[in-house]
Amino acid sequence: MRIIVKSEAELLPAAQQLIAANPSGRIFAVYGSMGAGKTTFIKALCRLLGVEDIVQSPTFSIVNEYKTGAGVPIYHFDFYRIRNITEVYDIGYEDYFFTGNYCFLEWPELIVHLLPENTVHVHITGDNERIIEF
Repeated sequence: MRIIVKSEAELLPAAQQLIAANPSGRIFAVYGSMGAGKTTFIKALCRLLGVEDIVQSPTFSIVNEYKTGAGVPIYHFDFYRIRNITEVYDIGYEDYFFTGNYCFLEWPELIVHLLPENTVHVHITGDNERIIEF
């Protein structure tokens, strides 16, 4: 599926389309260059799912945990600063990926060999308009 997003206001409907198209998807690997809008799109996804916390990129912590209004955890990863795959093992990535809770991953290409088979791959490209493909 391909969605063209022309403004930030269109991100929530795009997030709705992504979730609706992948009803059993829980792991979403979000690809895009620096500044492509990965974190901004993940913010829209979290808002759609009922997260009331402030959503921000976990660049230095590797993973942030947010809670929905119902107390359900959602995990947001940023693998940009991973220097060694042992860092991913050290945070216990399996404990997150296999919980059945939503996991949104930025810079997943650095851990692609660890991604579960059912991972939904989301690609964001474009400059003025964003193209979201999954």
